[in-house]
Amino acid sequence: MLTLAALEEASQELRPFIAPTALYSWPLLNDALGCEVFVKHENHAPTGSFKARCALLYLLRQSARHISSTSFVTASRGNFGIGIAWAASILQLRSAIIVPQGTFKETAAAIQSYGAFMIEHGADFEEAHAFACQLAEDSNQVLSPGFDYDLVVGAATYALEIFRAIKDLDAVYVPVGLGTGICGLISVRDLFGLKTKIIGVVAQGADGCARSIEAGEYVLTPSANTFAEGICVRGPDRDAFALIRSGAERVIRVSDDEIAEAIRLLYRTTHNTCEGAAAAGLAGLRSERSRLKGKKASFILCGQNINQAWMTRVLQGETPTM
Repeated sequence: MLTLAALEEASQELRPFIAPTALYSWPLLNDALGCEVFVKHENHAPTGSFKARCALLYLLRQSARHISSTSFVTASRGNFGIGIAWAASILQLRSAIIVPQGTFKETAAAIQSYGAFMIEHGADFEEAHAFACQLAEDSNQVLSPGFDYDLVVGAATYALEIFRAIKDLDAVYVPVGLGTGICGLISVRDLFGLKTKIIGVVAQGADGCARSIEAGEYVLTPSANTFAEGICVRGPDRDAFALIRSGAERVIRVSDDEIAEAIRLLYRTTHNTCEGAAAAGLAGLRSERSRLKGKKASFILCGQNINQAWMTRVLQGETPTM
C-alpha cells in the first residue's frame, strides 16, 4: 500500500532530474467545456510524457537491486520506451527497446537518440512484450515490465502535485492503457481521503478495460485498433484492473473522431500539442461536460508525442487510422 512517506521519498528521488509540471486552467478551454478545467501538463516533462517519471524511478531502484546487471529490456509502443531510453542514458545503463512493427520514425529516432538498442517485432504491443520477455531471459538482461509498483509510484508523483494544489477537484479524467496512470491517481486520492471521482477513458477500438469492468472480470480483447498509441492495448494489466475496478468511478469509451477533435480543441485553446492517448482524457471530459457545469475537473495531458503526419491530418480536420 502506498504511504505518504513512500510518495515523498519517490518525489525526492526524481527531483534532481524532473521538476514538478504545471497545472494550468486555460480560459478558452474552460469556455469551450462549460466548467473550470485544470490541465496537468505532463507533456512538459522530459521526453514529453509522464512516462519519464515512471521509467526513471523504476531504473533508479532496479539498478540498486540488480547490481550485477546494467542492461534492461522493455516493450513499448512509444512513450515508455523513450522514457526507459532517456533514464538509462542518465544513469549510464544499457537499454533495449522492443517496439511493434510499423512504429513511426519519430518514435524510433527518439528512442535511438538516447543510445538505446531498438528492435521492431510483432504486430502489436502484446507480441512485442512476449518477445521482450524471451529476450531478457535469453540474454540475462533485466525485464522492465509495462506495469509495476515502482512505475505506479512514479505516476503517483504527478498525482501528488495535483491533489496538493487543488483539494476540491470534482473529477479527474485519465486515459487507461496498462493502468499505471489511473492507479497512481486512485492511490493518492485515497491516501488523502478525497472525494474526487477518477474516470478512466479508453478508445472504442481498444476497450478491454471497459469490457472488464462491465463483465466484472478480467477480459482481454482479441485486438486493439486506435490511433491513440499509448492506449492501444488489448486490456489493462491484471493487477491494475483490480485497483481500477475498486477505485475508479467508471471507465468510459471515446471514438477516434472524438480523440482527434480533442487534439484540435486543445491546440486551438492552449496551443499545446497533444498525442492521441492524452487527448482521450480530454475527449472523455468533453463527452461528459453536461455533468460538470459549475464544477472543477482536471485531465492528464500525459504526452505530446504525436507524429507529424498524424498531427497534420488532425489539424486538417481528419482522423488518422492505424
